[in-house]
Amino acid sequence: MKKNDVLQVSSNEMELVDFRIYKKMPDGKIYEGIYGINVAKVREIIKMPELTELPGGGEYIEGIFDLRGIVVPVVNLAKWMGIKVPSLEESHITPRVIISEFNNILIGFIVHEAKRIRRISWKDIEPATFSAGGENIDKSKITGVTRIENNEILLILDLESIVEELGIYSPSINTDIEIEKFDGMVLILDDSATARKIEKDALKKMGFDVIEATDGEEGLKKLDELYATYGDSVQDKLKLILSDVEMPRMDGFHFAARVKDDARFKQVPIVFSSSISDAFSEKRGEEAGGEEYLVKFKSGEFVKKIAEVIKSHQKDG
Repeated sequence: MKKNDVLQVSSNEMELVDFRIYKKMPDGKIYEGIYGINVAKVREIIKMPELTELPGGGEYIEGIFDLRGIVVPVVNLAKWMGIKVPSLEESHITPRVIISEFNNILIGFIVHEAKRIRRISWKDIEPATFSAGGENIDKSKITGVTRIENNEILLILDLESIVEELGIYSPSINTDIEIEKFDGMVLILDDSATARKIEKDALKKMGFDVIEATDGEEGLKKLDELYATYGDSVQDKLKLILSDVEMPRMDGFHFAARVKDDARFKQVPIVFSSSISDAFSEKRGEEAGGEEYLVKFKSGEFVKKIAEVIKSHQKDG
């Protein structure tokens, strides 16, 4: 699989690795579950390595292996989903491990087949509102859903929340440090209620009033509402926009590009906060007009970087 040509920040598109998980149904038929993960979170896709059992790793951790000097835990996605897997003779399973990198950690996920890379517009991705394909997946573990050829549904799994549930990663912001105090408002955009709460709590401790939006489209509406209330003084009231990158309908990069093209808000600093931890995404954030790109959630860095951006703009003003 090869990546397509470089995505533009104005495109409001993402690239997904399309992978499959097969399930044996009670009537003996084989159901093919179609899933996706953002290419930006994929380090590589490999054949099933020889795994070493991890004592106390839990039933969903299949084991660990050494990837060029880095110990990588491997999660069995089918087992986590509670899926009865068909035998090799009954299906076309060619197990692969997707090595995913987010929040500066590496995790492997066993899938039954890695199909292709798809380019999809965020406007065609909707939040999960249903139970998927007979599997009992909590919709909070699904970033979004989109339709592909033959009207089939692809589910974009929120692998971070799965890893958090398994205890491999625990999101938090360290506020047990000396915190500078500010005033004014901050607009947060994030489709994760957990992430919004963590960031909101930290920003409120810094003295900010916080406005929340779940994606770029809602973020633009919130900005229009603020302008209707404060007029041209909104750029003095609104001290910062803090945006996630991966969001249904309109992603953070496209949202930021729209804001920077709007004379009413272009002076408001934008900071990205994302689990995607690759250099390419950081560069895209800069091209979209972001002043910082923070990886969720580096202890202590969040409040420090937010304070630096705010003070920089106070100095410029």
